[in-house]
Amino acid sequence: MKALFIGGTGFISTAVSRLAVAGGVELYLLNRGLRGAPPPGTRGLTADVNNPEEVRAALRGLQFDVVVNWIAYRPEDIERDLSLFRGRVGQYVFISSAAAYQKPPAHHVITEETPLVNPFWDYARGKIACEERLMRAYAGEEFPATIVRPSHTYETNFPVAVGGGGTYTLADRMRKGLPIIVHGDGTSLWTLTHSEDFARGFLGLLGNREATGQAFHITSDEVLTWGQIYRTIAGALGVEANVLHVPSDFIARVVPRLAGTLHGDKKWSAVFDNGKIRQFVPGFRATIPFREGIRRTLAWFEADERRRSVDESSRDEMDLIVRSYAGCLS
Repeated sequence: MKALFIGGTGFISTAVSRLAVAGGVELYLLNRGLRGAPPPGTRGLTADVNNPEEVRAALRGLQFDVVVNWIAYRPEDIERDLSLFRGRVGQYVFISSAAAYQKPPAHHVITEETPLVNPFWDYARGKIACEERLMRAYAGEEFPATIVRPSHTYETNFPVAVGGGGTYTLADRMRKGLPIIVHGDGTSLWTLTHSEDFARGFLGLLGNREATGQAFHITSDEVLTWGQIYRTIAGALGVEANVLHVPSDFIARVVPRLAGTLHGDKKWSAVFDNGKIRQFVPGFRATIPFREGIRRTLAWFEADERRRSVDESSRDEMDLIVRSYAGCLS
């Protein structure tokens, strides 16, 4: 199989790229070349995806069985890709998001038939609009689109709601005994998926003609409370977390940029039915429990001192929330 990943060096796509190459995929990565050399075994194509002429020049003479766009967020991105790949690819895979599913949810178990509506988060609404455009292209012109909706996926990042991301900020705070912010009372249910588990299900869809015109999520079946998630991270660090429970509404008022990710995603319980991906990829099952996966994450950070950076803006945001909430309680 010959595949093109647009992007391919993010938290999720790096693991997919690694496993794709190991599985014999001839893999090209198209990006701006800002993250250094392409992963081993892949072939790098340098172009700004928002510059169609650069992309056409980079792709000249190349044909692909599969194109995966990891970094499309707006309908305009889909229109650009339709123009680039009509008649040139056997399958086009759009990476959407489980944040697109109905918020607040009508039912705590999510299937691919759960409505797509999110009035709280521009990011999710952009993904919904992209899906709608692709489904019109599939219905109207048989454009071979497949939609994949990752949920909260991790490998070289801390999968939390406040103060996580791809830096060592959260672990640094935990080790110093500083307050860690948990939105709400920590009892809502959440699903975390290691990127390698996601990759195994995802790669089973590539080149699968039956998957065109279909949407899938690919997640673990392990369900944790947010309290359990933070305690598991602390346990892997060998410390006890100094947890401060703060209402989501309060966090969003103090740090408005967090309103979308909280109200539009992480404050609601999310449990996924993976029956559909198992139907199309027989034998798929996530096998890395969070207690093991987070230890792998920590080992990755510990392997290189340069990875253990503290993001000052995240640190300052957490300190601001802590001070503001303490002021309300005093």
